[in-house]
Amino acid sequence: MQINGNTILITGGGSGIGRALAEAFLANGNHVVIAGRRKKLLDETISANPGMKAALLDIENREAMGSFAEQLKKDFPALNVVIHNAGIMRPESLPDGTTADAEATIATNLLGPIRLTAALLPFLLKQPKAAIMTVSSGLAFVPMATTPSYCATKAALHSYTQSLRYQLRDTSVQVLELIPPYVQTELTGPRQASDPNAMPLEDFIAETMDIIKTRPDMTEICVERVKALRLAEANGDYDAFFKKFNDAMTAATAERWQGKRLGAGSVQ
Repeated sequence: MQINGNTILITGGGSGIGRALAEAFLANGNHVVIAGRRKKLLDETISANPGMKAALLDIENREAMGSFAEQLKKDFPALNVVIHNAGIMRPESLPDGTTADAEATIATNLLGPIRLTAALLPFLLKQPKAAIMTVSSGLAFVPMATTPSYCATKAALHSYTQSLRYQLRDTSVQVLELIPPYVQTELTGPRQASDPNAMPLEDFIAETMDIIKTRPDMTEICVERVKALRLAEANGDYDAFFKKFNDAMTAATAERWQGKRLGAGSVQ
């Protein structure tokens, strides 16, 4: 993927990783359009970044996808890059027997990117150079048991991305996957944004942009801090790694998750 000269759509671009990516790509000489369901965040972001554009999109709303895509193509005919960043992460107690959070997570994190790709792909295929970037997570490779549906959607998104890349191998559309580690955003609430155990957002974006700039043909963008998760199975002794990881995460997040029901945030 080229680092500049693109017209880029970033879903979930009003906060967290999405906003930081939007600002970084804008600074590198791209036209950037951010999309999301929270108008206030979109307005604040474009107000702070002259030249950036915004479009309202409820990624869960299946019926709105077609009209959104048509308006986007009309307003931004040079659109050639889509970054699927919008997502939610909610804790779930599986013995409770409820599925509302799981269904919302699947609709946002998995069906949203699939539907938007389907709506825009014929248009992107007409561009001389185009790219689709999905944003998965290190938790796609080692799930955190307290957020089962989030991890499952990210694993599915990784699989979907691989298939999409193969099917588009002889076209002008490059398919990439950004795999973040635990990053200082408000994905799981305000405390995460200052958690010293999380990677500073500024550092994550700087390393990500450097990889894109220096290795434009890279298909998986992995900063160093996510490689322990990405390569856990390949490195052997996965079961022990999984247990140690989840024992540590359960202890560290027990207080944070108490009684909380989380809304949409920046994907990790």
